[in-house]
Amino acid sequence: MIIGIPKEIKDNEYRVAITPAGVRELKRHNHTVLIEYGAGVGSSIEDKKYVGAGAELVDKDELFKRADMVYKVKEILPEEFKYLREGLIIFTYIHSNAHVEQTNAFLKSKAIGISYEDIEDENKKFPLLRPMSEIAGKGGFMAACQFSQKIHGGNGIMLSKVYGIPTPEITVVGSGYAGIGAAELAAGFENNVTLLDISFDKLEQAKTKLPSNVQFLYSNENNIIECLKKSDVLINCVLWPKWRKDHLITRKMLKYMKPGSLIVDVSCDDGGAIETCRSTSHENPVYFEEGIMHYCVDNIPSAFSKTATDALTSSTLPYALEIANKGYKQALIENNLLRKGLCFYFGDLTLEETGKKQNRAYKTPEEVLGI
Repeated sequence: MIIGIPKEIKDNEYRVAITPAGVRELKRHNHTVLIEYGAGVGSSIEDKKYVGAGAELVDKDELFKRADMVYKVKEILPEEFKYLREGLIIFTYIHSNAHVEQTNAFLKSKAIGISYEDIEDENKKFPLLRPMSEIAGKGGFMAACQFSQKIHGGNGIMLSKVYGIPTPEITVVGSGYAGIGAAELAAGFENNVTLLDISFDKLEQAKTKLPSNVQFLYSNENNIIECLKKSDVLINCVLWPKWRKDHLITRKMLKYMKPGSLIVDVSCDDGGAIETCRSTSHENPVYFEEGIMHYCVDNIPSAFSKTATDALTSSTLPYALEIANKGYKQALIENNLLRKGLCFYFGDLTLEETGKKQNRAYKTPEEVLGI
C-alpha cells in the first residue's frame, strides 16, 4: 500500500502522524511511504531522517494523488477537501460530529474515513485517545499555571503550596486518562485537589494512583456546586455525548465561582459539558464569560509536539499496519474494534453520534461492509 503522511495545516499544529522509526516499520512490511516536505519540522524531525528511514519526499498534491491511505493527525480542513476522492482512506482524528462541512466533503467524495478517537479496545476504552488525553490533561494544568498569572490576565495565584497562606483549590472533573494526568500534576504541586466522577469504580482506581492531597467525590450537581464555590481552577476532562443538549456546568452555575477564577476545558466540546465553552487556539487561548476566564484550546498536545508525536505513533501504527497489510475492507471485517472507528464509507455516514448530532441518515459499519 502507498501511505502518505502530509504536513498538518491547522493553526499551531506541530505534530506529525509518524516518526522515522514508524516509517521503518511500514517499509519492513513492504509498503511505500510518502512524506510531505517539512511534515516533521514542528516535531523536531528533519526531512533527511525520514529519507534515511526509507520514505520518499513529495509535495502535498503528489502525496494525495498517489496515496492509498493518508495517515495524519488532525481532521481534513477546507483547504484539503479538494484532495478527497472515492476510495481514498483517511486515517486520523476526524471528529466528524463537530465539523459539518467536513462531513459533507467526505460524503460527497465517497472517501473512507477511519477515526482514531472512535476505535475501542476490549475494555470499551479508547486506546488512540489515551496518549493524547494524558498529555492534554497534564498540559491543561500547565496552562492553568500560566494563565493564573496576573501578567496573562489571571488572578495572580501561584498554583502551588506556599507555606503560611491558603493552598489553592483545584477541581478536576472526570477520572479518565486526562483527569488522572491533570490531578497528578496538580497534586504534585501540593495543591488541594478534588477529583469528581460518576463511576465509583474509576474513583477507586484513581485513588490507588494519586497522593493523599487528592479528595475523591461522586459527581452530582450538589458536589459540583460546592467545588465551584471553592475552586481557583476547574479542569474539565469529561467527554460529553455529542447529541446531548444539557450541560454538566451551566452558564448560571458560573455565579458560584470566585471572580477571576479559571476554567480549563481539556475535552473542549463546544457547548458540551460546560455550556460556555467554545474552542480557542494557542494564539488566542482565553476569553471571559460571566467574569470567569476560560481556556479551551482544542489541541493542547501540539504544544508538546515531540512528546505527542512519539506517543501518537506508538499507539496508531499497529492499526495503520493492519489496514495496510490486510487492506481496509478485510481489516475492518476482521477487527470489530477497529470497525468502531469507521465514520465514512463510499458516501455513507457510519458513525451514530454524528448522525444524531447532525440529524443525518446513517448506517452501521456492518451494514455497509455486508457482514
